[in-house]
Order: sequence, then C-alpha cells, then structure tokens
Amino acid sequence: MLKIRMARAGARKKPFYHIVVADSRNPRDGSFLEKLGTYDPKLPKDHADRVKLNGERIKHWVSKGAQVSDRVAIFLGKAGLAPMPARKNNPKKAVAKVKMTERKKAKAEKAAKPAEAAPAAEAASA
Repeated sequence: MLKIRMARAGARKKPFYHIVVADSRNPRDGSFLEKLGTYDPKLPKDHADRVKLNGERIKHWVSKGAQVSDRVAIFLGKAGLAPMPARKNNPKKAVAKVKMTERKKAKAEKAAKPAEAAPAAEAASA
C-alpha cells in the first residue's frame, strides 16, 4: 500500500521534512519512490517556502491509490489540491486537569486581592 507522508531530514534540533510517496511498510526515513515536496517547520507560517508541493505528481499518485497521511492532507487542503480534511476534535483532552484549574483559581484570587486593596487605600487617605 502506497502512502504520501513526511520523511524527516535535517540535523538534530533542526527538522526538515521531505514529502514523499513510499510503501507503508518501509520505515519513516527509509526508501521512497518519489519526492513530492518539502516542509520546513522553522520558517514562519506565512512564508512561501514553508511548504512546497508538486501538485501534478501528488494528483498522479492519489489517482494510483496512494493514501495521504493526516498531516500531509492538511497541507493539501490549505494548498487547494484536495478538500480540507475534517479536524478531529477530542473535547475530553481539551479539558484542563485538576492542577491547572487550581492554578487558574489561585491566579485569579491573587489578581483580585490587590485590586480590592487599592480602592480601600484611596478611601483611607482621602
């Protein structure tokens, strides 16, 4: 089964990805059939060279039955080469944990105390 996915390149702590078509049984950075584009996450999101795609070749491989990975599908959707995939939403993961809610409460209380003390100090001095 063919997959259009990313293969990591670049040095340690300096990621750079090639968008390739490869057999799904091959390792992530293993052999591939063709390089279809690049992705450089170090560049700003609005930079033109952040994601480069060869749309013609991607359409060719998709017509041959290649499956697109989730991340590459988002790139194709933003480029207009394919419909934008539905965003997967897991609301249970988005809920703040107990420690975080306690921190937020403490921070809100701490911010409220000086605000209450300031008007009282002004009234006493007047």
